[in-house]
Amino acid sequence: MEDILRPIYQERASNEDTLSILLIERRKEESPITENLDAVLFIIVREANDPLFIKHYEYINQKASLYVATAEQVNEWLLYGTNRRIVDWVLNGKVIFDRNEYIDQLRQRLLEFPQQERVEKTAIEFAKLIRRYIEGKDFYESKHYLDAFNHIIHALHHLARLSVIENGFHPEVTVWSQVRKIEPEIYKLYEELVYSTEELPKRLELLFLASEFLVNQRTEVGSKHFLEVLSEKEESWTFDEILNHPKLRPYVIDVGVLLEFLVGKGVVQVEKIPTKGKNIYHRHYKIEKN
Repeated sequence: MEDILRPIYQERASNEDTLSILLIERRKEESPITENLDAVLFIIVREANDPLFIKHYEYINQKASLYVATAEQVNEWLLYGTNRRIVDWVLNGKVIFDRNEYIDQLRQRLLEFPQQERVEKTAIEFAKLIRRYIEGKDFYESKHYLDAFNHIIHALHHLARLSVIENGFHPEVTVWSQVRKIEPEIYKLYEELVYSTEELPKRLELLFLASEFLVNQRTEVGSKHFLEVLSEKEESWTFDEILNHPKLRPYVIDVGVLLEFLVGKGVVQVEKIPTKGKNIYHRHYKIEKN
């Protein structure tokens, strides 16, 4: 496949904006990693008109795709976890071209997983976990058990990803094989939910109780990034100020539910600011500094 694609990547390698070219080949018959194509040619560039450009090719019976992504887009995928194949591509792809050791440095960064990146990814996963857990519990209490099941499965998945991140690794596509070794307790909860012969309502009841304990256990580490942002100023924050803070952009969609969760835990305090209306107050938010 490399020989077939050589004219395509040679042209790209001559462009000074090209940082790295990786080849990812199909490893088995059904291959989600390559979208069931025979190969992916993954090209990372400094800048482009579009953050992502994709093209498909066919040669006799061979099919391939060309992915061209900016370095900024790749960094966003790695931070947000929105394209989980990228970790696999970067770590396991065959290096065809590498300008100034760009891909070597990126691989090193992935393996070292710097502390601040861990804190940010932890915040993203924790915020998603809180939303899924709270919405799932609401469905459970309303006796919408299948919807509750769907949400608790997702909550456990975010819990598993949190565990992997806490242990200094990037969550991969096969996150459950990772967490089975790292934190068997979470894996066991997953097995209980999926394989137990108990009636679904009973399974969910036990899972929500166990999950609540694990969520509470991770509140301090999961909210660290969010609380660091709130501690940037002495005064209280309006919700709009929190919502529009650039550091919270990666999990802005879940900021509201995370904030109310932390208010409920007494981690964040509400400051009531009088309005012109009788008994109506603005809600501002702050944390008490030690």
